[in-house]
Amino acid sequence: MKAVRFHEYGDPDVLRYEDAEQPVPGAGRVRIRVAATSFNSVDANIRGGFMQGPIPVELPHTPGLDVAGTVDALGEGVDGIAVGDEVIGFLPMTGNGAAAEYVLAPAEILTPAPKSIPLPDAAALPVVGLTAWQALFDHAKLTAGQRVLINGAGGAVGGYAVQLAKNAGAHVIATASPRSSERVRTVGADEVIDHTATEVPAVVTEPVDVVLNLAPVDPAQLAALVALIRPGGVLVNTTVWMPAPADEERGVRGIDLFVRSDAEQLSRLVALIDRGELRVDVAERVPLAELPALHARTTTGALSGKVIVLPGA
Repeated sequence: MKAVRFHEYGDPDVLRYEDAEQPVPGAGRVRIRVAATSFNSVDANIRGGFMQGPIPVELPHTPGLDVAGTVDALGEGVDGIAVGDEVIGFLPMTGNGAAAEYVLAPAEILTPAPKSIPLPDAAALPVVGLTAWQALFDHAKLTAGQRVLINGAGGAVGGYAVQLAKNAGAHVIATASPRSSERVRTVGADEVIDHTATEVPAVVTEPVDVVLNLAPVDPAQLAALVALIRPGGVLVNTTVWMPAPADEERGVRGIDLFVRSDAEQLSRLVALIDRGELRVDVAERVPLAELPALHARTTTGALSGKVIVLPGA
């Protein structure tokens, strides 16, 4: 089979489009014929060797944490999944990913794919959708009537976070650049702040219950957002290299989010998609052979929106 792998850590040029042995599923695992994977920023951090502590991988390594595809073979003891099922999942971070024609996955991390969108497009959901869900509901405990500020809403996680928060009955304030502000407003933001033209604290005049930070801002900028949170509120931060600030005197908590795979939560997101209550946006579709070039483009900041990678293209 064809796969993209790196045999050493480094810049995007360590990625090779090459032949690899087709994997055989062991007990409790299934083999998936990959319809698509996607690019996530953590892929570049793993490739660059910056995550060897928390995410140790065996070389050569195939990136691609998201998978959408068709079950091709079953390992011993797998129940509830059949050959031919269309599935999606968030693959284990320390194992080989889905930037290949076939990938192995633990059966328990998979959920049936959405029926209302093309199967490859569903690869745009797992990691970023679960990040948004866990930030808002597991950590922030967002409820109807609350006010939430989503800082950096123009990215893939932000798009889902805006929709999920709005669906939950929250008042959504989103920061975004001019190139993504209209998209953010379209998916449900009540207020959109152009963070390139103004300081966010200067224009948020009423306290918020939740701040969700998705942007790699300066630590001082992140700390300034704490002052916008009402007593007892929470700041959830996804940029894990920068600890979440807090304000103990006012009972404002700071939480650093490490997204985890969760098939049950993923199935809830799929249900929202199939009911027309959650939109999946795909900015670009690229063939697997171009994944090294895609990684190179990310170093220049030229990527906007969610990109899926197609082994069959």
